[in-house]
Amino acid sequence: MSGELPDILELTEVGERRYHVFQPAESAEGRDVVFSGQLMAQMMMASDREAGGAKDIRSVHSIFARAGTYTLPIEVDVDSMQAGRTWASDAVTATQGGKLLSRALILMSTLDDDLMRHEPVMPDVPGPDGLDPGFAFIFPGADWRPVPGEPAIDGVPVERAWHRYEPGVDSQAANQGIAGWATCGNIIGLAMRPHRDTIRIEDAHRTLSTGVIAHTLHFLDRLDVSQWLLIQMLGTKAANGRVYGQGEVFTAEGQLVATFQQDSMAKAAPAPMDPSRSM
Repeated sequence: MSGELPDILELTEVGERRYHVFQPAESAEGRDVVFSGQLMAQMMMASDREAGGAKDIRSVHSIFARAGTYTLPIEVDVDSMQAGRTWASDAVTATQGGKLLSRALILMSTLDDDLMRHEPVMPDVPGPDGLDPGFAFIFPGADWRPVPGEPAIDGVPVERAWHRYEPGVDSQAANQGIAGWATCGNIIGLAMRPHRDTIRIEDAHRTLSTGVIAHTLHFLDRLDVSQWLLIQMLGTKAANGRVYGQGEVFTAEGQLVATFQQDSMAKAAPAPMDPSRSM
């Protein structure tokens, strides 16, 4: 691993427990709406910064209340709820222009020796070598290689892909932020797959109102994004203008290192929208 922290995960201290985050010149989506995965990763970095890197992030529960723009600074405030020898927890709030964008509850802990250990078996899929690169909303510079096919589990659409950020980073929080970034952007489109005869993800932000509202990550073991990780995501339930999805992250050796869940909006828009800014 190179260990160099990418600019987008750097923070500028502007006050006590307050930071400005890095804003890229252009968005991953080609729209002036700050991507949920970016904001979540930056809030994680702020919490880790306040903890001095002494604990690993165990879970992140984020709600995205308002869409941010790339044209104004974003400020992140860290409110420590508790900090002990083993556990610590923060409420991290992102604001822009005086308006709240997102708030995350972040739980951190030290690592202890195993009392017991078990985990599910990783899906049996082809390895990344030989697979073609694909598109996904992932960390800038990361590699995404979808596993071919359109599998389903009990009627639920499933997507599997290998992910790697080959330059690597030393900070475990940065590793978690980069991996978590890749879990945010595909679930809504995946949930539309069984309905593609009537619903198209290409109509999102035009005639369909879509967006990530809440995203939760649980980190179960340390991970290294410079090595291949298999991400499996399920578009579990679509109903009531909403989408619920979930998934797992495995190492190439089959170790389960993270799980995630997402609540999203997917409904018909009452009128045509501006795709550059609309949800």
